[in-house]
Order: sequence, then structure tokens, then C-alpha cells
Amino acid sequence: MAERLAASLLPASPSPPSPSARRAAAAAAFPSCSTRAGRLCLRSRPPRFPQVVSKARGSSRFSSNSGTDEEPGLTCGCGAVLQKAATSGRAGAGMRVVRCMAASDAAQLKSAREDIKELLKTTYCHPIMVRLGWHDSGTHDKNIEEWPQRGGADGSLRFDAELSHGANAGLINALKLIQPIKDKYPGITYADLFQLASATAIEEAGGPKIPMKYGRVDVTAAEQCPPEGRLPDAGPRVPADHLREVFYRMGLGDKEIVALSGAHTLGRSRPDRSGWGKPETKYTKDGPGEPGGQSWTVEWLKFDNSYFKDIKEKRDQDLLVLPTDAALFDDPSFKVYAEKYADDQEAFFKDYAGAHAKLSDLGAKFDPPEGFSLDDDKGAAAPTDEKDADPAPVAAADEKKNAEVEPTPVPVSVATAAAAAAPVDDNNGAAPQPEPFVAAKYSYAKQELSDTMKQKIRAEYEAIGGSPDKALQSNYFLNIMLLIGGLAFLTSLLGS
Repeated sequence: MAERLAASLLPASPSPPSPSARRAAAAAAFPSCSTRAGRLCLRSRPPRFPQVVSKARGSSRFSSNSGTDEEPGLTCGCGAVLQKAATSGRAGAGMRVVRCMAASDAAQLKSAREDIKELLKTTYCHPIMVRLGWHDSGTHDKNIEEWPQRGGADGSLRFDAELSHGANAGLINALKLIQPIKDKYPGITYADLFQLASATAIEEAGGPKIPMKYGRVDVTAAEQCPPEGRLPDAGPRVPADHLREVFYRMGLGDKEIVALSGAHTLGRSRPDRSGWGKPETKYTKDGPGEPGGQSWTVEWLKFDNSYFKDIKEKRDQDLLVLPTDAALFDDPSFKVYAEKYADDQEAFFKDYAGAHAKLSDLGAKFDPPEGFSLDDDKGAAAPTDEKDADPAPVAAADEKKNAEVEPTPVPVSVATAAAAAAPVDDNNGAAPQPEPFVAAKYSYAKQELSDTMKQKIRAEYEAIGGSPDKALQSNYFLNIMLLIGGLAFLTSLLGS
């Protein structure tokens, strides 16, 4: 039966195939997806065009696979392709059988990494490469077990169906930059390439070494893209709750939320893409790269802990603070980590490296299943575990550390002069205390909406009955009842 099935897949030939050809074809009809040495499988020739359409064929493991420059063929579960051989008059020359390889070739990944480093040096695209990797993996839903329905790092962002999501505005530019590298190294998957570019951008910007693993499998059709709405919004009504809703769904915790937010130390927000930020500032008007936008930090191509310092200590109107950024210092649980990272860059780097590696693995399907590391990735920091990041012990340790620090002696003459010069208020003669830091007080005023965002807000406003020229419809009965209630309350106060 296997031989008959194999024979049906072979092109017609004037003479019956030889026994050896039939045995090879039979092996091809039942390919193995194992990567162990000695096992036979079929290796695909990756399509030159990223959006390869694939249609399921019943309950079979095979599906059709075609692309702009790709020959028709059949695919197995690991993405291998049964390709028709080039025109040949030899009997039984219809199939190529090769040993099964991992989803990505390690040597090509290393070479691609060097090309990415050169790309970063010439285009200053560190921020958008980080965003590319994040947005491919950040669609993961831990409550869905099936792949690729669960979303995550699977290369689906290359399809227009996902690239057109509102949160992905501008990422077409990242794909244009990275596509020549993919064409040069066809032996690697988009899923691996996106995450490789993201980690390399962090490291080349001065950030920590990310303990990455590779071997991610690509989705093959636009129908496999996740639905819109899984990525975080910059300006939700309740920022802290929104961040937890999104990142908890991915399987990440509070410490990882704050650590990953620290990547805003890189990059700028452009109002024509996100609706947030200024068209340009004194830090961005001259580039490098394309000028414009509003950055979170002064040196927005340098990865350090400036993001946390700038939110905590500065009131620079040319630096961006989104509502979700402000929430890191407003929410008690987030604040523990944000304060820690503002004071300790080494701690931030350690936690960020683990969180980034964990994010890059979300939802991915690996081949081999355990993945593999590039040589110089060995020995890197291990991903963080949320259970070892209880806020209470951290806060207690910080208080203990502060309590153990002895004050530096100050000369009496200096201390006396400083006391005499210090302003005094009515609080028992003590100097005025600084106003408690509330990031939200100055973050919301910093946004300058684009015309597109203004039109969207106006449409939502008009949808509920209002407009810039007409106030919302009033409920007169309710207003009268409120007025009567207020008068009754005042009357009772006067009577008593």
C-alpha cells in the first residue's frame, strides 16, 4: 500500500520505476519529523516570498504549499516540502529525500547576527528591531494550548493580516530592513530571525547578554495569525490593571512587566504612528537616523536604566512619559521594582535579560523541541522566576540597607550656614518637604495627538451623541432629581 501511495505521487514515466526508486519513494511518503541522526525526513526549500499560502488537506499531515517563486509540492508536519525534481527523463526522479534538519541552521543564524550588527551600525534601527521581536511574541495566550492558535513567537507578523493591526503601525519598516537578511540566509525561520534581531539590538546598544535559544518554527499562512487586541495599549483608562491583564495572559508577572518596560530607554514615539509624543524634540530633531518623534530618554540609542531615573527624578517636558510608564511608579507593587532599577542598573540588567528571554520563547514551537543555543550564548543569565521576586522581601531588604548606612559627618560651620539659609515654613520651623512624586501629574499632559488619533476620538465621541459643536444629550429628569437631592441635603444641614 505504501508503494502504491508513493507511486501515485511520482510523475508519469514511460517505464516502471526501479525497486530502489520505489523504496525511496515509499520512505518519502511517510516522512519522519525527528531530528535524530539517521532518521529520514524531507527538507523544504524556504520560499523567497514570506507570505506562503497553505491549505489543509483533510486530516492528512500533508498540505499544499505554493509561493511566488516556489514549485508546487507537499508539506509534512515539520514544514518539509516534497518538491518535484527538475525536468528529468530518469524514472523515479520525482522526489528528493534528505535528512531532517532543525527549523533554523545554527551557522546561518550566527552569520545573520553579524549582518544584523552591521545593519544596526548604519541605520540605528535598534528600537524598531526590539519592537519587531516583541510584537511577534507578545500575542501569546497561555490559556490556549494549541499551536499556532496560542500566538507567540512564530513569525506570523510578516503577514499583512497581522502587520495591519493598530499596535503594529510602522513595523513594515522593520520588515523591509530585515527581509534582505532573510533572503541571504534561507535556512533560518522568520520567528528566529525576529527574536535574533531583537536580542542583538539590546546587546549592541549596551544592554545585557540575552540567554536566547533558537529553533522556532514558522506559521505558513495568514489564517494562522492571532486576532487583534492582544498587545498592550499605551493609554488605557486604568494603566496598571491593563498591563497586568495583557502580561498575565502571556504568563509574565509584575517584576517582568517592570523590567520589560525598561526597554523604553531605547527609541522614540511618533504621533503619526501611535498618536503619542511630540513631532520632534531637542533630543530627536537631528537624528541619528530619521529625525523626529519624542524619546523617553536623552540618549535614546543607549540601553541603560535612564528610563527609570528620568521618570523618577526629572520633569523634562521633552521626554515622554506614557500613562503606562507613569503606572510603574504609581502602582505599589510595580513601584518596588521601578525604584530598585532606578538605583541599581546591574539588578535591572539581570532581571531584564531573563524577562526578555522568556518573552522571546512565548508560544513558540521549537525544532528540535528543546531548542538550541548559539555558542557564545552559553553561560548567559538564566530567565527570572516570578516566585523569587516577592515585593515584600525586596522592600524590607531595601529598608534594612538604608537603615545600615551611617550619615556622613558634616562640619559644624557648614551645617550651621545651611540651616540659616534654608527656607522655613509654619511646620514647627522645619524646612518644607518636597512634593511627593506622582508621575501621572505630568505624564498625561505630554501627549500631542496626531490628526488621525483626533479623528478617532471625535468619531467615538460622536457615536455616543456628542460633537465639538454640540454637547452630549442631557438627562433632564436625572438633573432635576440631583438638584432636589442637593437642596434637601443643604436644608437638613441648616436645620440641624
